[in-house]
Parts: sequence; structure tokens; C-alpha cells
Amino acid sequence: MDSHFFVRKYLQGIPVSEIHFAEKINHFQVIEKNSFAALVSVSKLNEFEEINELFEHSSRLLDKSGLIIGYLETYVNRKNKILEKYPHLLSQLIYRFDALLYRVFPKLPITQKVYDFITGGKGKLMSRVELTGRLYAFGFEVVDYQDIDNMHFFVATKISEPIKQADPTYWPIVKLKRVGEGGREFKVYKLRTMYPYSEYLQDYVYQHNNLTEGGKFKDDFRVSAFGKLLRKVWLDEIPMIWNWIKGDLKLVGVRPLSEQYFRLYSEELKTKRTQTKPGLLPPFYADLPKTLDEIMDSELRYLNAYARSPLKTDITYFFKILKNILFKGARSR
Repeated sequence: MDSHFFVRKYLQGIPVSEIHFAEKINHFQVIEKNSFAALVSVSKLNEFEEINELFEHSSRLLDKSGLIIGYLETYVNRKNKILEKYPHLLSQLIYRFDALLYRVFPKLPITQKVYDFITGGKGKLMSRVELTGRLYAFGFEVVDYQDIDNMHFFVATKISEPIKQADPTYWPIVKLKRVGEGGREFKVYKLRTMYPYSEYLQDYVYQHNNLTEGGKFKDDFRVSAFGKLLRKVWLDEIPMIWNWIKGDLKLVGVRPLSEQYFRLYSEELKTKRTQTKPGLLPPFYADLPKTLDEIMDSELRYLNAYARSPLKTDITYFFKILKNILFKGARSR
């Protein structure tokens, strides 16, 4: 499939007057017509300094269920292009330098300013996950995508209004929203294991992926290769010690959950969960449940026991957890 066929397939049946083509953001900004059925970015998204601004203007100009069509060069596209163009050893060296220049420098606070000054903020790369997360954050749902000639083409439809604050950081330590004691929302600190903007894809992943053994999403494409390594050796949760020091968490207690996961639980368990502070070491590592039902049963047993005898329960569970970590290889899930 070539790119022209991919685009034409989704523009068929839409009057030309209802389609807007643009190669710069200001082509989206200064338009007399109030709405369109489709917006097409003629330039690749890597050439836009502010992609979020582009998606925001696109959302404002599109009818409900309107389409946005565009393309960009992703990490994978750039890597494949370099590996195909140069001999093996040389391509490996060029790829690593290129990744440092276009993937790392634009995201670090100090080097980002230098990069933006030299390039005008253009040429940045991103993953397909980040692109998808940005689209969802601004009210779009991806309906199709295709890699063509080492470019990533996508079609998305407008399903809602943009989220008010869609600007996550790229820092290695992230702050994630969790449901705490009293049902209050707080933020836990963790080492980044997912691509930026992954948090906006939580509902999407839940709708398209089943839960695996241990209650995690199966084949969660949001987790990077380095992130999988961090989870395997349990390093991703080290920053949560700060939450324990601050008093957000106690040492032993139920795992602090995101709103999406929290909604999966029974009403009884949700009520009991919010009656006590969540913990750094959850009962999961004491019982090692496999399914979501088993996880809920495990937490319910802990919470009932904790309500009867808090100190005794936490001491008992602490040593069970320690035993499973040291001798049964229990790891971050």
C-alpha cells in the first residue's frame, strides 16, 4: 500500500470543501470556516515545533467524528532507515549517535534549550505509543495506521474534547495518580517504565487487552524494553520509598491503584480499601495470586485481618512478603 492510497481511502465520499490540507500550524489557526469533516497534515509531524498545539487546533476545527490524517517518522522508522542505508558496524554507530541527538537531547531540560535554539524545535522523534497517547489526550481515537516507506501514517477520529492539562514530563522519575485513603487522589513516584503519554491510553489498553496472570494487562505495548528490565528487577518502585517517608503509604498495605484499576474492584473491596492507607509492600507478594478475583480475595483477607489487629497483621504479612521475595522470586508486577 502506498501513502496516497492510504489517505484517499479515508477521504472517499467527503466533499473537497469539507477537507482542509495544511503544512503549518498557522494554516490550522487562521481559517474562516468553523468546522471540517477531515483535516490532513501535508508535512510530517516531526516538522512541527508544537504537536500538541496542532492537535488542539485540529480538535477545535473538526466536526464530531471528524478525521485527522497525518504522518511522522517514529523511533522505529528512523532506526530501520539507518540500518538499511549503511553497513552493519557503521549503521550501529550512526544509529546510537542519531538516537542521542534526536531522542535524548530534545527531552532533557538543559540540552532541550540548545536543541530548540539550533533546530527551532523541529526534527524531534517520538514512539508510536507517544503519538497515540497524544491523540487520545486531545480527544482522538486512532482508527488505522500503517508504516509506509519508513514513515508512520495514521488516521484518527474525534470522539471527545481535549483533556485540559495534557503535558506529561519526560523525566525518568514520574508521578502517577492513585486512589488513596478516604478515596482521595495522590501521586506516587516511580521510575519511568512506559513511553510518555502512556497514561492517556489506560482505558484503551483495558478495552483491547486482557489481564494476565498477576492482574497486569497482557502485551502492554506502552512498556518500553528498558522498562521491562526495571520491572523485572524491581527497580521501578524504589522512588515510592519517598511516598512512605512522606506518609502517603505505610510499609505494608494494599497496592495504591489508578482510577481505571480501582473501577475493576467490587464495591465492598473499594469501600474497605479507602478506609486505610495503601502500602509499599502489598499482600500480593504474600499470597502470590494469579487472577484478578484471586487478587481481590487476597486484599480482602488482608484488610479484614488488619481491621481486627493492625500491628499483628502487618508484621505477619511483612515476613511472608520478605520470604517470598528472597526465596520465591516475587517481583514487581
